[in-house]
Amino acid sequence: MSYSPDEEGHEKEAHKGGDREDQKLAQQAVAVAALWRFLVRKVGVGRCGFQCRGSSCASGHNSAAMEKIRAAVIGVGYLGRFHAQKYAQSRGCELVAVVDVRATAREAAVREFQCRALADHRELLGAVDVVSIVTPTPTHFAIARDFLAERTHVLVEKPVTDSASEARELIALARANSRVLQVGHLERFNAAIRAAEPYLKAPRFIECHRLAPYRERGTEVNVVLDLMIHDIDIVQTIVGVPVAAIDAIGTAVFSEEIDIANARIRFENGCVANATASRVSMKTERKLRVFEDEAYLSIDLQQKILTVIKKRPGPLEPGQLPVIIDERSFEQGDALKEEIDSFLECVRTGREPVVNGAAGLRALETATRIGVQMGLAARQAKAPAHSA
Repeated sequence: MSYSPDEEGHEKEAHKGGDREDQKLAQQAVAVAALWRFLVRKVGVGRCGFQCRGSSCASGHNSAAMEKIRAAVIGVGYLGRFHAQKYAQSRGCELVAVVDVRATAREAAVREFQCRALADHRELLGAVDVVSIVTPTPTHFAIARDFLAERTHVLVEKPVTDSASEARELIALARANSRVLQVGHLERFNAAIRAAEPYLKAPRFIECHRLAPYRERGTEVNVVLDLMIHDIDIVQTIVGVPVAAIDAIGTAVFSEEIDIANARIRFENGCVANATASRVSMKTERKLRVFEDEAYLSIDLQQKILTVIKKRPGPLEPGQLPVIIDERSFEQGDALKEEIDSFLECVRTGREPVVNGAAGLRALETATRIGVQMGLAARQAKAPAHSA
């Protein structure tokens, strides 16, 4: 293409004008970015455009500056220490504090994590974005309520609270403040459970065994709330319909609470689950067996082994077994890390937790009904026999 002298001059002027315009736009972009950083730092505006507190915006996301999520762990005993480790190791997260009423636990946490250690969780209100609550169950409600009221995201260990009414209040508070409320049913992040999900279609009968040796830790609640509640949560998630009836029995062995229990749970669709939990056993075992029409699943939660046995379709060849057996083993992995990473991702994105407050409430309600049935069975056993 040829240019006349005038056309060529206009073309050069256009390029010069474009350069000046680009420079002007670049200067404006720098000014806008500087203003945005000021608003994030001084006012608390998040990347979604809402006014935020600290690095957490009103919709649950991090701020525009992509600051690290500030985390704290309330209760750094045996399990709480592991929570603190996961936060300390997580990218995009900073463990800023731990809380424990015991001076020895605080001192140990300071040595391990080089963070603040406090005796009262209320000193952290408004100063962190997320907390894990890993304290005795009777304290869950008050601590979680305080943090949710201050618009802090909460991961609370199971059981979610002592009572269903307390759990409902926490769920309502989390919803009102657009905060994440996740309940620590750790087995949902077990590799064997996740691998079994595609095969769990229409269970007819489920058998659960969760056995452990006796330890003082956790004995402030009965074995149903301590151990069986894991299986209750899994079973209710698998079946997906309300509970119709419960028959249960249990007894105290070494503690003041029920240490071994069995519950038969019948669901509205006819499925039956038989769950046994013991914290006075000689061995440790965590297994589920699920029976469906033309299929059987054995899930070893401890060893991370999934066995699927299905009816072989079509006519059989001579000597051929009538079933197909598929057994798979999985790496032990780190379920707690996956749980906490999932929690932090929900905080960043606003996604619903794998185990939300409603799921924690359902498990608690069923566990409470089992407790009532065990109490009824115990009273009937103690009642004097009537002579004919």
